Amino acid sequence: MNLTLKIWRQIDANDKGKMVDYKVTEISEHMSFLEMMDVLNEQLVNTGEEPVAFDHDCREGICGMCSMYINGEAHGPDRGVTTCQLHMRMFKDGDTITIEPFRAKAFPVIKDLVVDRSAFDRIQHAGGYISVNTSGNTQDANATLISKHAADEAMDAATCIGCGACVASCKNASAMLFVGAKVSQYALLPQGQVEAADRVKNMVAQMDLEGFGNCTNTGACEIECPKGISLENIARMNRELLKANV
Repeated sequence: MNLTLKIWRQIDANDKGKMVDYKVTEISEHMSFLEMMDVLNEQLVNTGEEPVAFDHDCREGICGMCSMYINGEAHGPDRGVTTCQLHMRMFKDGDTITIEPFRAKAFPVIKDLVVDRSAFDRIQHAGGYISVNTSGNTQDANATLISKHAADEAMDAATCIGCGACVASCKNASAMLFVGAKVSQYALLPQGQVEAADRVKNMVAQMDLEGFGNCTNTGACEIECPKGISLENIARMNRELLKANV
C-alpha cells in the first residue's frame, strides 16, 4: 500500500506544533500500525530528518504505552485493540491517515505523539494500599471466600491498562472510566474494604486536582476502550464515593 500520513509534530510542550505530511510506500497489510511507523522513521533517519517520537513498549496490547489518535479515534478504527494491535489491513491503498497525540489538559505533549500520562500514576498513588497482615499470622489467599460474580467483575475492572483512550475519546477529557475501574477492582473484593472510603475519596480528589473533566454519560470511553471497561464501573465509583461521604 502507498499511504499519505498527516502527523502532528511538536518539539516540546511549549512549541505550537503543526501537522506535517509524509508519504510511505510498499506498506504490507500484515504490518502492525507501529511497524508502519517504524518504516516511516527509518525513512526519515536515512534522509537526515528527525524521526517521529511515539510511545511503545510491549507491542502486545498489555502495557498501555501506545497512544495515538488515528483518523479521529483513539487507537484507530478497529475495536478492542490498542494502537500496537491495529493492523494495516484496516486501511486501503491510497488512504490518507491523520495521526495525533491523545489530547487533554492533563496529558501535556512531551514531543510529537508522546504525552505525559503521569497524572494516572498520581491518581493510583492517592488510592494507597490494601491492609495485609504481615505479623506472622498471615492468611492463605484462598481462605477468604469470594463469589464467582464478584471475582469476575473485579477481574474485568482490573484489565484496565491505563492507556488513556477513555480520556482522549471523551469530549470532557474525563478520567472517570479509568478511576472507576481502579476503584472497582478493590471495592468488589473483601480485601479492599478496610481502606475503601479513603481510597475512593482520595482518588477522586486527585483526579479533579489533575484537571480531568467530569462524566456526562456520552459513552465514548467504553466504546474506544481497548479492554472494553464497562460504564458500570463509573456508577460503582459514584456509589462508593457517596457512601464514603455519608
